[in-house]
Amino acid sequence: MTWTLTDNMEEYLAGAGGYLRADPVEHTIELVVTETLRARGPAAFGSPPPLFGWWHRPGGDVAGAFLHTPPYPVLLSGDPDAATPLAAELAARGRALPGVNGPADGVTAFAAAWQQHTGASSAVRRRSRLFRLGDLVFPEPRPPGTARIATEADSDLLTDWFGAFADETGQHEGVARRNADDRISYGGMTIWETGGVPVATAGRTRPAAGVVRVGPVYTPPGHRRHGYGGAATVAVTQAALDDGADAVVLFTDLANPTSNALYARLGYRPVGDRLTLAFSPASGT
Repeated sequence: MTWTLTDNMEEYLAGAGGYLRADPVEHTIELVVTETLRARGPAAFGSPPPLFGWWHRPGGDVAGAFLHTPPYPVLLSGDPDAATPLAAELAARGRALPGVNGPADGVTAFAAAWQQHTGASSAVRRRSRLFRLGDLVFPEPRPPGTARIATEADSDLLTDWFGAFADETGQHEGVARRNADDRISYGGMTIWETGGVPVATAGRTRPAAGVVRVGPVYTPPGHRRHGYGGAATVAVTQAALDDGADAVVLFTDLANPTSNALYARLGYRPVGDRLTLAFSPASGT
């Protein structure tokens, strides 16, 4: 069983695309990343450029895949037995990794091997849950206001909100304006307004293999606990369905019981959990 690594996205999709598209909900991040790279170019996530790979079982079947788009953690999927040799291969290449994300069994195996080869320790950064929409339910009571699609005139506002969201969640959002403007370019941000004042926003990705992922969802501190975030989420979810999405998904932080309960009330159902570990350099390095 071997890994094939490449920095060529089309080669990656030729080798692993069938495996990823066989379960597009489970592989929503991988598929959305490739759509984003295709739309925005190889520098969409900054530098160094992305690295991709897929894992072959004896006989040639693909049983796992990974991608790494700095500054994000390496993303794993598939057979957890593939994680250990992947860590060895990336360490041998001198690839700098901030962490690893994926199902817990593969993530923990990768982290153990990474420590063995590099001396880096790991710590839990995030435990998340993937949800898939069942039947969409509007929250009751309905908050006042209406939804609208964000336009170029909202660029400054959404840039600020993207930055605030990243600060609060400890997630990398890259260049906030570039990300906000990209979402605006394809109608991917919905704003909830009340009395003409924007009070919340929810985004959606480009469709990938029929799946759209909702996020980010952000409500500024002064407008929270009024149901605006839930209303924006319903609006952006409905927009994805209206545009023909076969499935709508989202990730939640398991440390936030409020958001997990909210999305359950809106009709989202759990699919599976993920673990993200952050790496710290070995002592003395």
